[in-house]
Amino acid sequence: MCGFNKTTVVTQFILVGFSSLGELQLLLFVIFLLLYVTILVANVTIMAVIRFSWTLHTPMYAFLFILSFSESCYTFVVIPQLLVHLLSDTRTISFVACATQLFFFLGFACTNCFLIAVMGYDRYVAICHPLRYTLIMNKRLGLGLISLSGATGFSIALVATNLICDMPFCGPNRVNHYFCDMAPVIKLACTDTHVKELALFSLSILVIMVPFLLILISYGFIVNTILKIPSAEGKRKAFATCASHLTVVFVHYGCASIIYLRPKSKSASDKDQLVAVTYTVVTPLLNPLVYSLRNKEVKAALKRVLGMPVTTKTS
Repeated sequence: MCGFNKTTVVTQFILVGFSSLGELQLLLFVIFLLLYVTILVANVTIMAVIRFSWTLHTPMYAFLFILSFSESCYTFVVIPQLLVHLLSDTRTISFVACATQLFFFLGFACTNCFLIAVMGYDRYVAICHPLRYTLIMNKRLGLGLISLSGATGFSIALVATNLICDMPFCGPNRVNHYFCDMAPVIKLACTDTHVKELALFSLSILVIMVPFLLILISYGFIVNTILKIPSAEGKRKAFATCASHLTVVFVHYGCASIIYLRPKSKSASDKDQLVAVTYTVVTPLLNPLVYSLRNKEVKAALKRVLGMPVTTKTS
């Protein structure tokens, strides 16, 4: 996957993680285990409901299905290893395993960023061009957008991972994090990293700011269209269809921006771990909960799958 620099002598890293918390690590293990199981159950439930409910076989829910799958894979890259390390005194990870984890973590993270932007475009077409929605958002375009999101995300991840792997690591091997992320690994390189950090920062702008700006533009048109709706009830329903997506947008891109789009800081590592918990644990849990609790169609479909009575009133 990446060509290691010939001067690299470090064969493994030590993930410091939450080792400084001592006995509290057992409590953290229980908390993270419960959260991880909840994430998997919630995302699998969303995927199952969408799969078995014909009323949800639309582009919007196809994108949500793929996002739930990607989020599940995203957490699988990080959390199981964290759980093992919380119960073990040995927190080592090989150089190759670290690079592999970094690649898949970045791949799924970038894919999620692009998928959320695609979902914003879907809302734009649905609200601003409702009569042409089925013509524009056809199956071919939907599959194309999903494939493009995944291909672009993992291509960027491959470039970023190669940039990091190509650095020489010949000294300290303690990663001040609970998984192999870009910034804490780069800090261990025994060479000047400014050029590559600038390249990685540019990639971060591409992944975070470009989709976020496209979403803002889409919602600018959406708000303009909604304000033209004559009835208050129509406006309320239109805004309600966007509320779930906007909640995910601000939490997802907000956390990512704090970590990857800020000036370099030598004293931010401990705080980084707290923010990282948000985007590796809380956000994957938030997505299915927000889309299920705030979406009447998903709640109605879930009731049908469970054999529960469904009211005739629809959103």
